[in-house]
Amino acid sequence: MRLFENADYTLIPNRRIGYVISGVLLTISVISLLWKGLALGIDFRGGMEFVVGNTTDIPTVDVRSALVGSLEEEPEVKRFGETGHLIRISSSEDITTVENRVLGAFESQFPGQNVQIEKTNVVGPRFAEDLKRGAIYAVFGALLVIFLYIMVRFEWRYSLGAVAALVHDVTITLGLFSVLSGIVPFSLQIDQSIIAAFLTIVGYSLNDTVVVFDRVREYVNLFKTEPFDEVVNRSINATLSRTVVTSVTTFIVVSILFLFGGEVLRGFSFALIVGVIIGTYSSVFVASPTIVELNRRLEKSVA
Repeated sequence: MRLFENADYTLIPNRRIGYVISGVLLTISVISLLWKGLALGIDFRGGMEFVVGNTTDIPTVDVRSALVGSLEEEPEVKRFGETGHLIRISSSEDITTVENRVLGAFESQFPGQNVQIEKTNVVGPRFAEDLKRGAIYAVFGALLVIFLYIMVRFEWRYSLGAVAALVHDVTITLGLFSVLSGIVPFSLQIDQSIIAAFLTIVGYSLNDTVVVFDRVREYVNLFKTEPFDEVVNRSINATLSRTVVTSVTTFIVVSILFLFGGEVLRGFSFALIVGVIIGTYSSVFVASPTIVELNRRLEKSVA
């Protein structure tokens, strides 16, 4: 299946439009991250997690309202499976005390329900700090390895273009999580599953970028008399069909996961949806223009 069979769009000549769009999105993201910050899950701030069974007939909103008066703070409540709820809370109290308060709230607010604590999990502050540090190392380590890989396979200009696109993608996705946290009707807390989503976004975006870069390298040798920016634009058009088909099919899959995967996977799948859109955009309007600008500066310095 091939779309855009004879595509001839002036994408690189109009790259400044992409600069404006990316600049606005990055500015909003950075301001939100600095001002509002991110909502961290118990994985990164410590806390307790309970899986409460036999609560199928109780709406999530009612569960949250019932627990607010019994616990130190408003808990995070999600549907868990078909028969229960997942409750997360940051608390310095003993887990047995909190567990009794949770059960007491259900017994007083929803009498007659055979509510049971099916699973408990505690993340201490020190362990949470180690997880946070490990997540940061994982993301930056991935960017470093990608930089070295692209530099070996292509050259340093392509490495900078790829890493610029990846930083662009992760920053905007994080910024969107910050902006929408507390607004959308599902949790956007940052936990280990969201970090996995970010690493998936990095891999997806890189794969799309490498396909374009590989075609650029091929066309540079094939069209030696053409200016470099025209070669890059030709390369993007040549791979546009593959880019669109791959992105659309991936988008459909993660959208189905978002709609039908349940509350627990909603934040993860939302991150992937954003990542697919931003990653596709950045391979065309961030990574490719970056190598064009670097090539121009290199030519001026040589001249």
